[in-house]
Amino acid sequence: MTESEARPVHVERPFAARAGLPMLLLLLLGVFGGIALIIWSGMHGLPVLALLFVGVVITSLFCLPGLFAVQPNSARVVTLFGRYLGVVRASGLHWTNPFAVKKAVSLRVRNFESEKLKVNDKDGNPVEIAAVVVWRVIDSAQALFQVDDYENFVHVQAESAVRNLATHFSYDPHEDGAIALRSHPGEVAAKLKEEIRERLEQAGVEIIEARITHLAYAPEIAHAMLQRQQASAIIAARAKIVDGAVGMVEMALDRLEQKKLVELDGERRAAMVSNLLVVLCGNGQSTPVVNVGTLYQ
Repeated sequence: MTESEARPVHVERPFAARAGLPMLLLLLLGVFGGIALIIWSGMHGLPVLALLFVGVVITSLFCLPGLFAVQPNSARVVTLFGRYLGVVRASGLHWTNPFAVKKAVSLRVRNFESEKLKVNDKDGNPVEIAAVVVWRVIDSAQALFQVDDYENFVHVQAESAVRNLATHFSYDPHEDGAIALRSHPGEVAAKLKEEIRERLEQAGVEIIEARITHLAYAPEIAHAMLQRQQASAIIAARAKIVDGAVGMVEMALDRLEQKKLVELDGERRAAMVSNLLVVLCGNGQSTPVVNVGTLYQ
């Protein structure tokens, strides 16, 4: 049997605490009523009865620390002499053994944003990445007994998951359909949420949402990568221009042949194709040249 199997796992179970308001009234009656009866017994010369009422007052005062309040959307984990008894989730005033320890755990939804972490992506490029995680405690017993400090545990494990996530994806996609940090935020967020959930499951924490809030190349390579992106954009634009120009040249030649406006041999046809491509693909504005002679002069 492994150490993890031998260690008992404390899961949340309800604890039946007594209603606090009736106990509060009873204890207040015991304190103030006992004091009044002590005074009455002393006035009537009844020391034995006075001692009895002193015991009632002391007992009532001793039981007062057993009262505890549970705020809305929070819980109290009850332990007695190191033994886990259960969890009280019902909001209101309750009472239990005065020796019991009642630790409060918030069940509200919380979030935190990690610091900007500098890690290497799948291609080894240094990037800066940060994420926001929305979470809440769903098992207060596990949150208290399975980890030392569950809030710090959430922060450390979430940042560790973000670092690990960045190493599994490239910043930009290099192939069609490939998932990348910048181009697929939805898929990356789902993967991040699942990885954090696996890390925090043992702490009784539910991950509601996890998403990347900051993503950029590290400053030392940001300029070079910007030039690379600009070059890729220029190449893509040029490719589209060339595709369109070839289609327009093909359409122009087909129309000339259909209308039989001019007959071109192979050499003149190649010259016309070259001129049209220069005009259509050039960056600057073309300057027309008017030929006043024949086509072959």
